[in-house]
Amino acid sequence: MSQLTPLPSNTSASRSVTGRIDIHPRGFGFLVATPPPSGEVLSAFIPPPELSAFLAGDVVSATVSQGTDGRWAASGLSLVQRTREQVFGEVVTRKGAAYLRIDKEVANTDWPLEPGGVAVQPGDAVVARVAEGKVVPVYKLEPGADRSIERVIARHGLRRDFAPEVVEAARAAQAIPHALGARRDLREVPTVTVDAPSTRDIDDAISVLPAGADGALRLLVSIADVAEFVTEGSVLDAAARERATSVYLAGHVLPMLPEELSAHWLSLVPREERRCLTVELRIDAEGRVTAADVYESLIRSWARLNYDEVADFLDKGRVSPAMEPVKEAMPWFRAAAARLAVARAGRGGMEMAREEARFTFDAETGQVSGIENVRPTSAHKLIERFMVAANEAIGEWMLARGLPGLYRIQDEPDPQRVADLAAFAQHSGFAAGFGGRLTPLALAAFDKQISGCTAEPALRAVLRRSLGLARYTVVPSGHFGLAAKWYLHFTSPIRRYADLVVHRTLKQYLRGRRDFMHQDPAVEQLAVHINERARAASRAEQDRHRMLEARLMASHVGKTYLGRITRVKPFGLIVQLDDMLVEGVVPMDALPGGPYRPDARETSLISAEKTFSIGMPLQVKVSSTDELLGRIEFTLVS
Repeated sequence: MSQLTPLPSNTSASRSVTGRIDIHPRGFGFLVATPPPSGEVLSAFIPPPELSAFLAGDVVSATVSQGTDGRWAASGLSLVQRTREQVFGEVVTRKGAAYLRIDKEVANTDWPLEPGGVAVQPGDAVVARVAEGKVVPVYKLEPGADRSIERVIARHGLRRDFAPEVVEAARAAQAIPHALGARRDLREVPTVTVDAPSTRDIDDAISVLPAGADGALRLLVSIADVAEFVTEGSVLDAAARERATSVYLAGHVLPMLPEELSAHWLSLVPREERRCLTVELRIDAEGRVTAADVYESLIRSWARLNYDEVADFLDKGRVSPAMEPVKEAMPWFRAAAARLAVARAGRGGMEMAREEARFTFDAETGQVSGIENVRPTSAHKLIERFMVAANEAIGEWMLARGLPGLYRIQDEPDPQRVADLAAFAQHSGFAAGFGGRLTPLALAAFDKQISGCTAEPALRAVLRRSLGLARYTVVPSGHFGLAAKWYLHFTSPIRRYADLVVHRTLKQYLRGRRDFMHQDPAVEQLAVHINERARAASRAEQDRHRMLEARLMASHVGKTYLGRITRVKPFGLIVQLDDMLVEGVVPMDALPGGPYRPDARETSLISAEKTFSIGMPLQVKVSSTDELLGRIEFTLVS
């Protein structure tokens, strides 16, 4: 939640503002005012009665007043714009009338349910269309269906299905052949894809040509040529632009493009010819990329490999049956990755591949069955290095030619964030010693220090928050976490619209266009939209993850675990378990020795008797779970 910036003493304590509503599951809300030119950020409390006619995300005008305690409150709300089209909830009845009990993070009261084309009864889970203060059922879930998926989709304004005309356009696009034409023919170059076994939208393939007499080898990263099949301004393009990204909801994917394209006609499946855009990098013996070339190509994947079998080759020299067609090329893949790793290490930054908690699902029922920690392998790091190198090379190639790009930037963290990270490291038993500023090389040294330790997942979670979010913009700048001078996304156009935008610009340039506008305002406006949709997708993925965690941990109530404080909130401590990467909250009122208050930076909870700080190890017991809120509560054991 944005924090209030106090007003100057000569400013009125009451004013009219416009802003967006955020609703808390407990029934109250906040109005986050649109920042005025002064840059002031204002967040005003909305009492429950004022919220009954509104939904989370509504843009409203209101009067805000400042109390004697300095806090702001909003009243007299009036709807300006409603961007939410659908809501999820359960049907209830009151005095014989049907209502929809909407998701608590979207509405704080039940809304009248209008009759529609869907017959419903109390207890049904329904997705409904919002219409002038009422809701109309669109469809109801089958008994036993996973309600958390629909709740998350509706909560974050995502789209499950494509309109019929979009599906029809996707089918029509399959009539466009993967023909060679004027493209460079790479079909006889040993080419592989490396993905998880479950991946269906394969958009990148790799090849490495052996080193010549000068010691330089060539890495070819070939990416599905989506722009050739999804033309700008078409119905397919409009649908992809609106979604802006595929969303991965733990066991369920909402693709940016219909599966007819994303999982079939555009996917780089083995032994099938596919049109691509290829970036070819010349890498010398010391890992420097000394030249880059970009061209349209036609490839044929010789083998579909998964991460485990590639890691087995890299670590143990084992050649799997799938690897047989390309076994002569595999040592050069390893050489290329090693060279790029040396160059990356020399400039600093951090490894992006990290340990993750992933859910397992029952093959017959589709229900979540467990959670496991998955550590990145040498194969994950190889692919990461290749994709980062390709993205950097394209960014520099476009910049050198004055082409507008959607650059992916991440700012250097401010000194206070660096101090918070150093404090967390100290409480976790690590000496950071960053000084007043975190440099890319200091970040790399810290990354090496925490690698492989028990506290690594918790430390990385805090590290990522300290670095802040990356974002898209037309203004070229650096990516701090990668220690990259120029960086953009080129390697996943099936899954990310930003990559598709870059592909279109590249193809237009390769075909002769030269009248590009420097830092095009229309492209910057598109970047703002993509950033918003990417954040919504990320929040949805996190909500789905928390809901499934709560569902699984319901069977662990009463069990004791070791964990570590990763965040401090006004309501309590956020603790991540060491073994399961599961997060839960220890409520402030359940802590002994209170009352507690958070310090100014929310790095510690402090009382007269005791202090709890981020990084401290704790032993906790699972006391309760709430799947709807995605909440797990712990109690302190020691």
